[in-house]
Amino acid sequence: MSLIRSIFIHPVVKSMGFWSVAMLMLLGVWQAVVSVFHVPAFVIPSPIATISALFQNEVMIRGLLWQTLKETLAGYLVGAAVGVLLAVVMSQLPCLGRLLYPALVTSQAIPIVGIAAPLVIIFGFGMTPKLIIVAWIVFFPVVVNMMDGLAHIDRDQINLARLLGATRLRTFLYIRLPACLGPLFSGLKIGASYAVTGAVIGEWTASSKMGLGTYLLAANAQMNSVGVYGAMLLMTLIGIGSFAMLLLLEYVAMPWRHRATSPWRRAPHL
Repeated sequence: MSLIRSIFIHPVVKSMGFWSVAMLMLLGVWQAVVSVFHVPAFVIPSPIATISALFQNEVMIRGLLWQTLKETLAGYLVGAAVGVLLAVVMSQLPCLGRLLYPALVTSQAIPIVGIAAPLVIIFGFGMTPKLIIVAWIVFFPVVVNMMDGLAHIDRDQINLARLLGATRLRTFLYIRLPACLGPLFSGLKIGASYAVTGAVIGEWTASSKMGLGTYLLAANAQMNSVGVYGAMLLMTLIGIGSFAMLLLLEYVAMPWRHRATSPWRRAPHL
């Protein structure tokens, strides 16, 4: 019983409960707008019709959803790994960091749609351009947030570790890395929110297989409004699900932070 109770009062579970209620409210507003203003179905279909169409085409939608999920996850992992590695290298080599940082900022000034065409020319149609596009979107918030965390570590702890004979690796693993987990997860959550956008852009420009992005374009060309809104709804769920997974991972990696400051715990009565 105590295990079940701990699951239901878990901060992440409660947070997901609020998100579920918020999503239901948005669907309710969507249904109310369509019903009250008698919006034609070819302009805005009702959420009931949209969700029903998704279930009616379950086999096809499942394949499209898996393809976009695979692209999003693979590109996200690559982008997050590159961001963490760059942040560590730039923090350990300040001179290199000062040279690379302007280049990183410049890379984000390039419209993501603009780099898609050269990637197709270089790598052809397939998985590689889509992974690069997703990673391109993800790595920047990760590297910036982690660098910010590494730059604001208590120097007294570092000096004490050196005084006690800790190696640079142990200092990084036991002091620097735990101290920058908060900023790191902030960057990871930002990247998770936008990763599916990169996957969809990649499908629009460099896809050899059908995914939700290409299905959205095809449905739009056919004036299939139910298909368009259904694809948008599934993309939204991918983004929300990715963010929720990062919340859970953050709780596991930093339990001390949530236990100390969790808004779900009431202060004891004095």
